[in-house]
Amino acid sequence: MVQKIWKKILEKENVRQNLSKLRDLIKEQNNKDECKMLVQENELVLESLLESDDAKTRKNTALLIGDLGIASMLIVLWRAYERENTLFVKSSYLAAMGKMDASAFLKPIKARIQELSNIEVEESNQKHIREELQELRKLILSIEGIKKHRFIGWNKESEVILLANRRHLETVFMEIKQLPDIPTFDAKLMNAGIRLKTPVLEPLMEIRTWQEMLFLVSGMKTCEKDPVKAAETISSSKLIDFLEERHKGEFPFYFRVEMKSKDEKEKQKFIKKFVDVLEDKTSGKFLNSTSDYEVELRLVENKDGRFNVMVKLFTIKDFRFDYRKEVIASSIRPANAALLVQLAKEYMIEDGRILDPFCGVGTMLIERQMKVNADTSYGLDIFEEAIEKARRNTEEANQLIHYINRDCFTFTHEYLFDEIFTNMPFVQGRKTPLEIYEIYDKFFESGRKLIRRGGVIILYSHDKTYVEKLSLKHELEILKKCQINVKEDTWLYVLKK
Repeated sequence: MVQKIWKKILEKENVRQNLSKLRDLIKEQNNKDECKMLVQENELVLESLLESDDAKTRKNTALLIGDLGIASMLIVLWRAYERENTLFVKSSYLAAMGKMDASAFLKPIKARIQELSNIEVEESNQKHIREELQELRKLILSIEGIKKHRFIGWNKESEVILLANRRHLETVFMEIKQLPDIPTFDAKLMNAGIRLKTPVLEPLMEIRTWQEMLFLVSGMKTCEKDPVKAAETISSSKLIDFLEERHKGEFPFYFRVEMKSKDEKEKQKFIKKFVDVLEDKTSGKFLNSTSDYEVELRLVENKDGRFNVMVKLFTIKDFRFDYRKEVIASSIRPANAALLVQLAKEYMIEDGRILDPFCGVGTMLIERQMKVNADTSYGLDIFEEAIEKARRNTEEANQLIHYINRDCFTFTHEYLFDEIFTNMPFVQGRKTPLEIYEIYDKFFESGRKLIRRGGVIILYSHDKTYVEKLSLKHELEILKKCQINVKEDTWLYVLKK
């Protein structure tokens, strides 16, 4: 089929349409290899098609060269781009070059960006000029990569929102209030987090229970749901100054947009227009990239029908959970494990003997020891890979925890433990509700034998009914229970033998 269509192109039969068909066919690797071999024997044909009177033929030819990655035609593409007068075609040459190593053209690419940035553009042509600029910037990004910025704003006064578990914001709030070396002001609880102003950020990194840190920027805390007006609000705010003051490095900053919306089609339409206008209004200082970015603009619709606008900086190194190099599918989020520790801290035994019978990659035990020191800690798991990963994470955390690849129901030890602290298995994969119930039943039976009288079992559970029913059966007193997540219906329980 490839050879047949290529022959029609050589015979100048429906060239534009057949170029398009060829591009569809070469999405399969075998067809691509065949086509590349045919085309490379006739590069002069493609070169002549780049001079066709039909603009769409020129466009399809350029894109085909890019799809095939014919590096020998890079100079031909650039020359065709330079002489192209039809604006909607120009970006196609650049898109094609972007699929190859275009580093030899870096200087003229930058010169063209400068030229386009300084010219007056008629409204009817703005879309095509914007597309051309986007492709030119993508080329620079592919050649130079992102020039990373270093965050230096630890001692800059900032207004932040710390997102945390909605049901336990007060717990996180009290941790902030108790920090000895952070003067905060205007701290208050919100629906999804804690909003505060602070002249220093680093002490906040000592709190392990918040999930994300988002910044509020003067002049752009809210914006309209119209993409053009939203982009104008943000571009006229102090965003650029905010980024420049807090970073070492040169423009541009690459960003992505995260928008909360139920209508995916409308969301994509909004983001595309918003990004185009914002790039234009910031004169290339703020550029969109969906994969390589250091800044996220988060737009969340509020009850007034506007967007709350927040900034997440990926230039800030969140070192709180650096130890967690390894995970498995069922691993608990470390901030969640830290919250469980904080909520159950009063029941934990200082310098106690601790056991986690379903330890996974060790997150629960590691987070516990971050807050309350243990004498000895043991982690068990039937999944050998999880045990190996737990050992690595624990070594990274510079802790001593003993891990054993064993079923907790057959585990015995020379002494009894003071505390069991664990994340209980739940229904997922091949596990059925009945199997989970039986695990709980056997766990409570064996757990009672492994802890001393007066010892506690602290567990994170997806199955409230099982815990409450079986704790009665196995004579375990519920000292504390609190819901962690409403949607997932997860609970923290503290049980006493």
